[in-house]
Parts: sequence; structure tokens; C-alpha cells
Amino acid sequence: MAALKYAGLDDTDSEDELPPGWEERTTKDGWVYYANHVDQKTQWEHPKTGKRKRVAGDLPYGWEQETDENGQLFFVDHINKRTTYLDPRLAFTVEDNPVKPNIRQRYDGNSTAMEILQGRDLTGKVAIVTGANSGIGYETARSLALHGAHVILACRNRTRASVAVHQILDEWHKAKVEAMTLDLAALHSVQQFSEAFKSKNLPLHLLICNAAVFAVPWQLTEDGLESTFQVNHLGHFYLVQLLQDVLRHSAPSRVIVVSSESHRFTDIKGASEKLDLNLLSPSKREYWAMLAYNRSKLCNILFSRELHRRISPHGVMSNALHPGNMMYSSLHRNWWVYTLLFALARPFTKSMG
Repeated sequence: MAALKYAGLDDTDSEDELPPGWEERTTKDGWVYYANHVDQKTQWEHPKTGKRKRVAGDLPYGWEQETDENGQLFFVDHINKRTTYLDPRLAFTVEDNPVKPNIRQRYDGNSTAMEILQGRDLTGKVAIVTGANSGIGYETARSLALHGAHVILACRNRTRASVAVHQILDEWHKAKVEAMTLDLAALHSVQQFSEAFKSKNLPLHLLICNAAVFAVPWQLTEDGLESTFQVNHLGHFYLVQLLQDVLRHSAPSRVIVVSSESHRFTDIKGASEKLDLNLLSPSKREYWAMLAYNRSKLCNILFSRELHRRISPHGVMSNALHPGNMMYSSLHRNWWVYTLLFALARPFTKSMG
């Protein structure tokens, strides 16, 4: 009890009663989340019980759901002529996971995407995978498509993307898979891709930011930015911003950012211990390929965390992942030193299959 008192979770009559400073809210699709006004944070789990809940049934007769200018839901009672931010269905919530699963590790470093998705029906789900014509992106797109999802391969090289599409269709001719052009090194291309996708009037349940470059020589993009930073981070950042409204309208949805464990081996602070923008897009004299890659991956982590904080109340989750040490893909092709290193380590690395 002492620990509960210290955390401010005691002195309530029921385990479902919220501690002081907490508020219960709902998303557009009826998922319950909790806002802590003291720490200014939100979470899906009840602060005391750890349970996840959703509201059951339709709104009562005479009630209507609206959204204010800040994107927050409120409810209008047309019969009694009043409005409230409290969902009237909160009195009738049901537990999302009534039975806690037996916690054990189901997958390990040898698990494949096909094994993880086994038994799942993704029919009706729409996914975008950047850099999906080879490597991790291709295996991800292939696995999603073979489990019923409508998958869009967003790639710089349209020819290679089309080849990847045909390879997937050769495995299953009913797969819903298509290629679209996306060059993350050109912000106008990101904008054009976004507009082209929106013109299809499709939902978006899964946006996988996978494309990346590694160990490339220093060069500036047409936008005047160092290419590793723009391709690995800024291009994806812009893409998510442009598609954020579609993700919200498709909730529950998710953004996956493929980062790397190498994000730990760098910093983006200058001598004054403040963010140094010059480190993100360095000059040729200050450029080191490995360091530029690490910094871009650190940006991925920071972006994913802040994105989740901002949009999770709207039913959109954001996760960053490390795909595995020394994953044997074509990412190392730009520098012979890394190609040699990967060739020597090949027997000990995880393949795409």
C-alpha cells in the first residue's frame, strides 16, 4: 500500500476509479484511453488495473459525435441541448483482453515474417511499405500481401518495384499488390506520392517506413540536404505528416519506423548540449558515412516516440524497431569495406527468408 500511496493510486473506493489528475477518454472508434493532466501524458492501459477497454454499442438515442478544432472528440445531446467531452457509453465499457495470455517468447532471431503472420487474415487492410523492392521491405510487403492485405510498394525505382510485384503475384495470383513511385531524396516526390495515394480513396492501416541508405558518399539532394539524413529520416517524416489525416480516419492504424541499434552510438547535441542542426546535415568536410547513418537512426527513434505521444489518442500507434544485427540484405552495397565485412559475417547473419 505504501507504494500505491506514493504513486497517488490509493484512496479510491473501486479498482476502476481513476486516481486524482486522470481522465478517461475515447477515440473515434470507441477505444478507451487515459489522460494524466499532471504529467501531460496519455496511455491505453487503466493506471490502476492495467486493463484496456473499449466502449460497447452505439451512442444513445439523440446523441451525436463531433470533433473540435483541436481534433478532440466531444458529444452532443440533441434532446437535452448540451455538449460534453465525456463519452456517454463509458458506463458500458468491456475489457479488451479479458484473459491475459501466457507470457512466453513465441519468436526468436530465426523467425520469419511469414511465420509471425501465420493464421492472420489481413483482408481489408491497406499497407504502404517504402523501399519494398528488395531486402527487409520486400519480405515485409510479400508477407502482408500473402496474408490478404492490399500492399503498396513505394519505391524509387519503379522498374524494380514492378518486378517485385510480379514475384509476389507469381506466388499468389489473387494478391492485392501494386507499385508506386516514391523518391525520399526529393520532397516533391514525397508530396506527389501522397497526393496519388489519396486520390485512390483508400484507407491506410499500416505505414512501414523501411527505405534507407547506408555508407553512401557525401552528396546533397535536390532539396539541399545531406542524402543519408533526408532519405533515412526527413523524407519519411514528411511522408507521415502528409498521410497523417488518412491514418487517423483509418484508426486503429499504425506507423512502423525501421531504425537500428546503431542509434546508440552517436548524438545530435553540439558543444552547448543543445540540438545542433549542422550535425544532421553536415558539410562534406565533416561527413562520415557511418556517423550519418547512426544519426539518422537516432532521429527515427525520437520521431517515432514523439509521433506516438501526439497521435495515439487518435487511435494511431507508432513503433520503432531494430530488425536485427548484421541482417544480410543489400543495404551494404555502397561501400566495398562493408560488403567484405558482410561477406565474412554471412554464415552468422540472418537471411531475408
